[in-house]
Amino acid sequence: MKLRSMLFVPADSERKLDKALGSPADALILDLEDAVASSRKIEARNAAASFIATQANSLQSRLFVRINPLDSGMAMEDLAAVVVPGLAGIMLPKTNSASDVIRLGYCLDALEARAGMVAGSVRIVPVATETAPAMLNMQSFAGPVSRLVGITWGAEDLSAAIGAISNREEDGTLSPLYSLANSMCLCAAAATGTAAIDTLYADFRDNAGLAASCRISRRRGFRGRIAIHPDQVVTINEAFSPSEVELVHARRIVDAFAAQPDVGTLSIDGVMVDKPHLTQALRTLGLSGSCKPTEQ
Repeated sequence: MKLRSMLFVPADSERKLDKALGSPADALILDLEDAVASSRKIEARNAAASFIATQANSLQSRLFVRINPLDSGMAMEDLAAVVVPGLAGIMLPKTNSASDVIRLGYCLDALEARAGMVAGSVRIVPVATETAPAMLNMQSFAGPVSRLVGITWGAEDLSAAIGAISNREEDGTLSPLYSLANSMCLCAAAATGTAAIDTLYADFRDNAGLAASCRISRRRGFRGRIAIHPDQVVTINEAFSPSEVELVHARRIVDAFAAQPDVGTLSIDGVMVDKPHLTQALRTLGLSGSCKPTEQ
């Protein structure tokens, strides 16, 4: 499942849902949580269920729903409404540990069976750093977790949880706790064998800033990013797609090792490369879909 870009869409806005149909985002996240006022939760839930059912064929494998938190008293009703054919995944906010993902998976087992869906077809992307317990429990994502397809992080809710005035220093850089959250998301995704999805870039009018931030994000190991406005999607997709130069270099590394399968280290343009470089080259080619199955 490709998750370069995940676009949030308020589920209670028919206009924004219709506009999202033309988006090149890899996934649409129909939001039932922060983007929806308390008085409109039921309306948003019903609208999301209807949208999924209507678009099941045209947007197959692209539709996620961000439900309300498991301890909100609304999550089970959200799930009962939206787990219908056409749903690709659930984004779980305010996840406290991997056990929350496992608990959600048990709920999905029953709801998929009720809906006549393939068992295990609904995947999960938790927002893994939004609470203080979550930060203390990030080590719970130490190995494969059923249904998990990616992990993302967030700074705004974490700021509110600990009572911070801001999540940034005076020079604009992330404060230490939030830099740690960013790094722990990368480690948790690697440990679980899933994609690390970077958090949102709040200034949706600043495309240059978004592009620069995405370049840093990808260099650090993130595989995609959340978008909060349709205009951000193209920039995010471009930033998290390998360039032609990267693909050519990666192919040279793969071909060089294929020609000399018994060596552990070889030279390309005077630079020594070894097995970690091969792993990264295969990953780069895989992002473009240009790896042969035997190479993966």
